[in-house]
Parts: sequence; structure tokens; C-alpha cells
Amino acid sequence: MKKFLSILMAAAMLLSVCALSACGGGEEPAPETEGTEVTEPAEGGDAGFTTITEGVLTMSTNATFPPYEMTTDNGGFEGIDIEIATAIAEKLGLELQIDDMDFDAALLAAQEGKSDMVMAGVTVNEDRLLVMDFSETYASGVQVVIVPEGSDIASLDDMEGKMIGTQRGTTGYIYCSDTPENGGFGEENVIAYDDGIAAVQALKNGQVDCVVIDSAPAQAYVAANEGLTILDTEYAVEDYAIGIAKGNTALLDAINGALAELTEDGTIQAIIDKYIAAE
Repeated sequence: MKKFLSILMAAAMLLSVCALSACGGGEEPAPETEGTEVTEPAEGGDAGFTTITEGVLTMSTNATFPPYEMTTDNGGFEGIDIEIATAIAEKLGLELQIDDMDFDAALLAAQEGKSDMVMAGVTVNEDRLLVMDFSETYASGVQVVIVPEGSDIASLDDMEGKMIGTQRGTTGYIYCSDTPENGGFGEENVIAYDDGIAAVQALKNGQVDCVVIDSAPAQAYVAANEGLTILDTEYAVEDYAIGIAKGNTALLDAINGALAELTEDGTIQAIIDKYIAAE
């Protein structure tokens, strides 16, 4: 009898322990499934890429380049590159952060991985391809020449021996400062300024004879400064692309994918048309 009671007590204790501890299981194990549902990034995203700040796409730029990037009265940013970058970030499921700095610094930030990408009316050339990778082209630009009204510079040939203003680090500077044998005017005849605004101000002050800069910002500068005009000739035609740290192929592929979709659905052209009237 005692033995029978001992067995009953042991069983009762075991049931009590199982009730308190769920017999070591805590929660019941989840049933096995054939796959796990994954929340994808926004359409066009690529879960394989990373950014310097999780959940954020950091863009370095030089916001003195209308209509591609410029500041607003309340301290924000607007322009073609700003809106395209915003659309890309949305496609990738990221928040866009814009870091405004000098043009050279904006290029270097992307090159060194301090920003995820640079958008500032950046043209692809051989020197830049050595230190950065670039997306597909998303817009085209034309280098033009700004002169004072009544200037004796009426053509590109007339620029020989003149002082030329450009923005530091731009292709306008690279082209103009090259040797005459390569189509330039010599480094001694070119003055580089921190931005286009400073170059145009130097032209108004008589410190340079002309300014070479992209057509879209040139039109904005001339509209804002009486007494200036643009020569009716193109200095160079270029394509704009997004610069990314060399070797970051996952991010590059993701950005190119987003660009392709934004081109296909007409978003990019609509943004460009919003800022640049069709001729």
C-alpha cells in the first residue's frame, strides 16, 4: 500500500512540474514550413546591398548647380538630382539624406565611402573611372560659355588668350585647362572657383573674360544677372551619372535597377521636364 501511495505521489509531483514548466518547451515549437516570408524592400530594391547608415541612402552634392541641385529659402534642397535621388531611395526602401559640400569634396566623399553616392551633375571621364564606379546615364548636359553682353568673344576660337572662369573640379575646368594641343586653353588661362556663383560674380567684376559651365545652370545665372549672355555654340556635350565607391557592385546594381524602372515609367523625364523646358 505504501509503495502504491509513493507511486501516486511521484506521478502527482511530475504532473505539477509539467504544468508549471510546460515540460521544458516554454512555447510550443512553430510548425515547420517550406519557406520563410521575407518583406522585400520597395520595388526595385536589392536586399544584397548595404549603405553607410542602415536604412538611409546618403547622397553628397554641391547644391549650387541649378536646376540640378540648389537650396531653398527654408534651408532645404530641390532640383533634378534631388528629386531623382529621392525616387531612387523610395525604390530601394530607404530614407534619403543629403550632405551639401564643395564639388571636389562631394566626389571624394563617395570615392572614400563617406557617402553612398554623389549626384551633382557629375560627368563620367577617364580620370574619375579610375577611382569611382558610375551608374547608367540619367541626363545629358552641355557645356556653354557665358560672356558679358558686347564681349569680343563671339566664338570658341576667340577664347584663346582670355581668362576663363570655371567651377573647381568640374569637366569645364578639366577641358579648358588642358593644353591647346588637346583642345584646351592652358592652365595659366583658367581660374577655378568654389562654385558657379563665384565664377559668374568674377565675370561681372571683370576678373575673368568668360565662364564655362553647364547649360542649365548657365541659363539660371544669366537670368539672375543682367548684362550677361550665353554664346550660341556648344563647348562640349556630356552625360550625367551617379558616382559610387569603386567595387560596391551590389549598391551600383540596385541603383541601376531603380534608375531603369524610373526611366521606364517616365518618372525621370517628368522630373527633368519640370525644371528644364523643352526647346
